[in-house]
Amino acid sequence: MGNPPEDLLALARQAAAVHGLDAALVCAVIEQESAWNPWAMRFEPAFYAKYVAPLCGANALSPTEAQARAFSWGLMQVMGQVARENGFSGRYLAELCVPPANLAVGCTVLAKKLAAAGGDLNRGLLAWNGGGNAAYPAQVLARRSRYS
Repeated sequence: MGNPPEDLLALARQAAAVHGLDAALVCAVIEQESAWNPWAMRFEPAFYAKYVAPLCGANALSPTEAQARAFSWGLMQVMGQVARENGFSGRYLAELCVPPANLAVGCTVLAKKLAAAGGDLNRGLLAWNGGGNAAYPAQVLARRSRYS
């Protein structure tokens, strides 16, 4: 991977500082998740089935909102449902592709996951990733030195 765009690197470092996170760790998560592509998005059907489908009764969510909540969005690949649970109030979840919005939500959630793990980076990163990839913490941590 080449060097990340300087403007995105500066935004990531700023967001990390606001949330009391190690900037190198945030940058490593971004590289792992989206390779610094703010337009990255991925539908997660298992996430939809487990977390979003139960919310769809009685027209509580529009079909578009329901589907969008099961996508991971932007630099940090924040799940739409997770963004809503953490106060993201943008009209459209696609706004999570705007780097400052994505970094604000992503850093909020990452800080919560790390705090819940008692600061244990391995456990916190597994929680961030949903636990589906046991190698995820090592993959992120291997990237961290690029941003120190």
